[in-house]
Amino acid sequence: MRPCASTTQIDAPAAGFHRAHMADSKVMMEEVLRMLAPSGFDVLIVCCSSQAAEDFWQERLEQTIMQVTGTTGKVLAVHEDWNGGAGNGLGTLYAYKKARDKASGLGYDLDAMLSGGSSVALYHTAGKGTRLAPLPGAENNNKPGVKLPALLDVGGVPQALTVLEAVMRQTSSYASARGGRISVFWGDQVFVPSAGITKSTHAADILAALRPMPSKEEWEASQLHQYGLIALGRSGDATQLEKVTYDTAMAYLPADVDKVGTSLGSFSLSAKLLMALMDEFAPELHGKTACLDSDPHFWMPLTLRRDDYLAVMTNKGDAAEASAEHYDRMAAFKAKFQPDGGSLLGCVDVGAAALWWDYGRLELYQINNLHTTEVGLSPHLLRTFLKLQPVDAPESDTAGRQQGNRLGAGVAVDPTSVMLNCRIGAGRIGAGCVLVNVTAPTVDVDKAILMGVTSAAPVEGKCGVLYNVVHELAGEPLSASAVRADVFMSDGRHLPIKSSMATDGGKAWKQTLDGNELSFEGVYKANQALSVAECQKASAAAHARVAALVA
Repeated sequence: MRPCASTTQIDAPAAGFHRAHMADSKVMMEEVLRMLAPSGFDVLIVCCSSQAAEDFWQERLEQTIMQVTGTTGKVLAVHEDWNGGAGNGLGTLYAYKKARDKASGLGYDLDAMLSGGSSVALYHTAGKGTRLAPLPGAENNNKPGVKLPALLDVGGVPQALTVLEAVMRQTSSYASARGGRISVFWGDQVFVPSAGITKSTHAADILAALRPMPSKEEWEASQLHQYGLIALGRSGDATQLEKVTYDTAMAYLPADVDKVGTSLGSFSLSAKLLMALMDEFAPELHGKTACLDSDPHFWMPLTLRRDDYLAVMTNKGDAAEASAEHYDRMAAFKAKFQPDGGSLLGCVDVGAAALWWDYGRLELYQINNLHTTEVGLSPHLLRTFLKLQPVDAPESDTAGRQQGNRLGAGVAVDPTSVMLNCRIGAGRIGAGCVLVNVTAPTVDVDKAILMGVTSAAPVEGKCGVLYNVVHELAGEPLSASAVRADVFMSDGRHLPIKSSMATDGGKAWKQTLDGNELSFEGVYKANQALSVAECQKASAAAHARVAALVA
């Protein structure tokens, strides 16, 4: 059997990010406490991939936003109905346009709020989640609804915190520094800055983990050519680059650059710049045409010289004529917006020792959930963030890892494991397990993740991931040594989807794996026309039916 995943087996997903043992523990804990404090954005826009997801998140977040951020921000869930996709650049503008229209229907003026100093956050959540398969399928294509080990009260029912809600909790700490700006975040990554929270000095800024400008040898050793990069000059002006060698970077960058860092992609815009971009791209927004991303189509033409931009885009495979036309358009836009010159783009440093908990791949989902059971500053901070440990408790205090459980007298639980709202009659929960909303007669597991599991039979195994599983066969034990995610549909279908930790969902997307009725893609297509809310009701009913069979 393949060894269980451990956070020591992989590096953070971008060069420059390190585990928290390299950071000052007090500083990092202060950042987590800032996230847990009651300070959130005034308006939260969620850009979804479908009307069903929009409906789900509007209702869900109206119930949970106070628990998640500590404040009652206005929630505006919208969806991107743009053939072929708008890209995250135009997609940001289009999501704001739809949110503005929705706000108007609810009786408030989003433009006026933003221009008047309110803080607005926008979360991009679209995507199939191929690398996380089969879990998004079990959420009926609602990828940001994938669950984490923390509890919220949703209509009186203990439900698991979702990835999107975790991102909202984390990013809420930026709200106080972002008045009069719209902040754009991605919906599957949680990070803890090691450089504090600073206000932007530019019309646009982008988050990056900055470091002193490296030598060629350091550049290559850190494999910086694999990442989108932000270079910062002594003036504070930023330049955007995409996956370039050291020599190419030296040819393109201004002479005063003294820092460079891996970009997180998250950015913010002043109200004035947002409105100007809305006006500039009004024809595309009206006709829902073109596909423009923020890095190559906004920041790069606004920060690179024309010839350098054309060379970069040609190397990417874009037509030179189209790239030249777009560069000239953005140059004219910049001259009109900022006639006195200067840079539009700055950088907000998250620190080279920032923490990064990514849930965008199945392996990372396993690693970062099992991370809550481990020893060290990073696991301690993660448990504090998830409210699995009181903020003033030492790391050795494990009491918060068990919440709301009903366990039989003989159930043995290793103190490292996390158990939330579980009903288990007998058995053993070994070291390094994460169990949330589990009902079973007996359990015998090690280093396993059980997220929303109801079984009429014993559950046994190690190193697996069981997600939204309902197992009705009392005479057949449920294995926790592999990956299984059950899909419930509003028409009554129940599809157990099996996989393994060694399976790359992206590469196996179109394959029907052994024991499955559909491929991951087949599940995605079957879910497309369904209501997320109605499917969740079907799932809840199935769990309740089998739970009633467990003594």
